[in-house]
Amino acid sequence: MDEVKRVDAIQGEIVHVYDGIEEADNELPRWWVAVFVGTVIFGGAYYFVYEKFHAQPSPAEELAVIAAERAKNTGNYGDTDLLAVVNDSKAVSAGKLAYTTNCVACHGAKAEGNIGPNLTDKQWLHGGAPSNIWITIRDGVPAKGMPTWGAILGPQGVRDVTAYVLTLRNTNLPGKPPQGEDYTGI
Repeated sequence: MDEVKRVDAIQGEIVHVYDGIEEADNELPRWWVAVFVGTVIFGGAYYFVYEKFHAQPSPAEELAVIAAERAKNTGNYGDTDLLAVVNDSKAVSAGKLAYTTNCVACHGAKAEGNIGPNLTDKQWLHGGAPSNIWITIRDGVPAKGMPTWGAILGPQGVRDVTAYVLTLRNTNLPGKPPQGEDYTGI
């Protein structure tokens, strides 16, 4: 049995009717076809430029380069680098000035501890290695009330304060009782 083809003034030729739903066979809008074809062309070009022939660095590779530059500019220092700065009297005196300006309220004038912990003993709450001290100063400990000093002091300022704190370590000034775990390293 042949279905009678019906033509609607708005939809065009109705090719199928099921449960009262009429299906027309209309052309896709040209703008939609143009966007689709453009997307396919862009996708193919992207694949060949970034993935197949590596003519340009991929976004992941660019991000790795940016992260490496950022790490370089933020001055990620290792223990050896920080221990070497302890022998630089200019850096230590700059660190002492920054400590006096920013840290005295919590750690005391001689780092004996006030609100914050005593920095002159061998116990450390967040690690006593030079790099641990540097990270603690740079990132702070917001949960314990210590602000992040990295953005305020900058990489060199954090390094200098770390050098100054390292000169105070194990001087055992009387003050706040020891807190944390013993650090027996250098």
